[in-house]
Amino acid sequence: MRNLTIIVFLIAGCGTPTADPTPDAGAAETGDAAHPDAALDAAPGAWSVDDYYKSSEIGPVPPYPQRSGDATRGYDILVNEGYVSCGVPGRIYDQYFGGEVPDGTKLAGRRGANADMPFNQTRFDRDGIELVSSNCLTCHANVLPTGELYIGLGYEGNYTTNFGRFVELGRGLVDETNEREVFEYDRFLERTLAIQPFIQTDTIGVNPADNIAGVLTAHRDPDTWEWLAEPWYELPDIAPIPLSVPPWWHASRKNALYYTSVGRGDHARFMMAAALLCTDSEEEARAIDEMFVDVQAFIESVEPPPYPYPVDTRLADEGKQVFEDTCSRCHGTYGPQGEYPNLVIAIEEVGTDPVLAAQGGLGGREPVAWLNRSFFGEVSIVAPAPGYVAPPLDGIWATAPYLHNASVPTLAKLLNSPSRPLYWTRDFQAIAYDTEAIGFQHTALAGGKDSVETNAERYAIYDTTQPGYSNQGHTFGDALTVVERTALLEYLKTL
Repeated sequence: MRNLTIIVFLIAGCGTPTADPTPDAGAAETGDAAHPDAALDAAPGAWSVDDYYKSSEIGPVPPYPQRSGDATRGYDILVNEGYVSCGVPGRIYDQYFGGEVPDGTKLAGRRGANADMPFNQTRFDRDGIELVSSNCLTCHANVLPTGELYIGLGYEGNYTTNFGRFVELGRGLVDETNEREVFEYDRFLERTLAIQPFIQTDTIGVNPADNIAGVLTAHRDPDTWEWLAEPWYELPDIAPIPLSVPPWWHASRKNALYYTSVGRGDHARFMMAAALLCTDSEEEARAIDEMFVDVQAFIESVEPPPYPYPVDTRLADEGKQVFEDTCSRCHGTYGPQGEYPNLVIAIEEVGTDPVLAAQGGLGGREPVAWLNRSFFGEVSIVAPAPGYVAPPLDGIWATAPYLHNASVPTLAKLLNSPSRPLYWTRDFQAIAYDTEAIGFQHTALAGGKDSVETNAERYAIYDTTQPGYSNQGHTFGDALTVVERTALLEYLKTL
């Protein structure tokens, strides 16, 4: 079951630009440095959001020192360890959540009971009780058009259902005489119900991680990681911002993580942010952080999948020149001498949907300040910029739909903005890849969500008139001729 637990991995936001944070080489190398804003620390138990909120400027993102890790060990941790340390007791999982594991959903290198688990779920022992939770691959593994399960390919998922209600119903299976089972199930249920009202989307195929991060930081003390039954600030009643999950093979090229470059400094510490769901002490968080130095090393070792279909090499060679003339300033160059510029582009220039950047990091100033105040701020800097990072484009053929909100189904339409459908849908039960347009086969519709009657119909429609879902902007391909655009598409297959 893909949605056993909601995972936080995409963190995004924005704020008024200030000076770009200075990389702290010693902090990132040792992990023992003082808080970047140690001088701003207030008395214990008292701190100001204004003191810890940071933002960054548009333009180049500087590199930050990273801790080195063991990629082989990182893979083992990724697929076998319980770093999302709450979940459903194994007995209840087998009775209520489990079922036959489909072919192609098991992973090599899994140990013990995990050898027979689907790739996105992990069994682990927590103080003598077996639990089952989701893992990073819930959002960071997906099936290629060829049918191959590929680790590192983003998966947006289906968050249109009320999963909290589903977990509530499972509570009836708990053995009330087993104190540990009661405690673990209730802990998982509490967290699930806390985030559910803020992460339910009305469109299949977009990820609500921005809201998840905001909710979880609201329910934690930044200094102790104690879970707070009542949030320390009033959570805004906002619909989830739709996100597309970036591929892991971009991570090694990026100086900052996430769409607004909010994740600066040590990348491993950001990647262990799933611990916010369950980890109730800083001591446990630090132990998970140590593991994620190796997980990050694995993530940075992931390579993009090569394009599996025929390529017209002559046409691709022509397209390379079009790319370098039109796209390389922001997206870089490719090949042995390729360089990626790590540029944040102003919203006014790129013109894409502004809601993610304009709303503020992680849904507001408070989550940004929380992370900077907490142990994340020792080696990382949470500082969104008022724009979007132009991403690397290697493996772009596999990462449809396009733009940060997954609003454009194919590259052909991304490069020709007048052709983009206002309303569209696709078959989520089939792998329907368009090798000509590069992306998902889809159906343009005459009307949006208001034109249908049932929720099932509504959920299937991508309606670009909804807030946060606009497919406007990135019009840089519009000036190309049909011949140039065709050549460019062929070249993009080779990246």
